[in-house]
Amino acid sequence: MPIDVAQALAAEPRSAGIAWGHKDVQLYHLGLGAGANPDRDTPATDPDELRYTLESRLHVLPSFATVAGAGSPGVISGLSMPGVDVNLAHVLHGGQTVTLHRPIPVAGEAVATARIAAVYDKGKAAVLVVRTEVADADGPLWTNDAQIFVRGEGGFGGERGPSARPEPPTGTPDRTVERPIRADQALLYRLSGDWNPLHADPEFAKLAGFDRPILHGLCTYGMTLKAVVDTVLGGDVTRVRSCATRFAGVVYPGETLRVRMWEEDGRVRVTVGAAERDDAPVLTDTVVEHT
Repeated sequence: MPIDVAQALAAEPRSAGIAWGHKDVQLYHLGLGAGANPDRDTPATDPDELRYTLESRLHVLPSFATVAGAGSPGVISGLSMPGVDVNLAHVLHGGQTVTLHRPIPVAGEAVATARIAAVYDKGKAAVLVVRTEVADADGPLWTNDAQIFVRGEGGFGGERGPSARPEPPTGTPDRTVERPIRADQALLYRLSGDWNPLHADPEFAKLAGFDRPILHGLCTYGMTLKAVVDTVLGGDVTRVRSCATRFAGVVYPGETLRVRMWEEDGRVRVTVGAAERDDAPVLTDTVVEHT
């Protein structure tokens, strides 16, 4: 079998130096739609958008942690760890958690260390948990946990992994916003480092079972966190402590995200659906912890 669980878990972590600057942060934010205010009557020079796009006012959205130092150890590196040999066309991003230890600086140098933290057997698929820990000279910055589904690689008799899921939020959401996705957004977002052809190449997308390229799940993740920061946290990115989600469905460029938010003490629970497809679920089990 392509995944040797014992070898994958025993493999030495991979570390590499990473660096980023304001242009990397700006490109990432633009890939999330920053500057294209959903209110068509509001110009891109709206101060609320300039904090994501203008270097003299720049704040770093915490989800930047998923792309900082493009090409560093991370999800793609995890898929090439000893004991892991999988077909990229069978890979889907199942979930993501980013935990912030302190605010991300606009520019920095750090060391990213990635390892396979767990391998679960879901029957028809295997799930790899790729953990990436990032620290600079002042200490830990953030921890990324990516849950990667590999179709067709389950059934090896391993642990199924955690099964408990939070109850979905009930009642009327405290806030609902819509975020349009540009037709070219996946092409722009991939410049931040996710080069999976699933998001750009129609022929590859068909091999993976989709009729056309789909948007990166982490782009939807970042757009959702931005919506929460902008509407609930007053635009203050430093208030975010963590953001966890489960990818429940695909998004196609040109669609509209409908983001529903329920505010609780110290956290915001979120669901995201594709508005044009009767709110087909896109992100579930989404929780933003904050101060």
